[in-house]
Amino acid sequence: MEEDQKVMGYRELSQVEIDRINLIKSQAEEVKKLMKGLEEWGEPDGRWLAIANTDLQKGFMSAVRSIAKPETY
Repeated sequence: MEEDQKVMGYRELSQVEIDRINLIKSQAEEVKKLMKGLEEWGEPDGRWLAIANTDLQKGFMSAVRSIAKPETY
């Protein structure tokens, strides 16, 4: 990989790491569909739904970062 094509703060990932990250991201998309469905099932409390979405996004992001191990903040 050319240096100018690297994402700043990230190391080069192995194929196993890339596969694991892609698995996490595909599961996140499934959860996103579930959360969208909650809106269609009725009138959920919007505040709690927003909190749930934020916390789920943070959880998936944290899982990805645990594999990618970025060097930056």
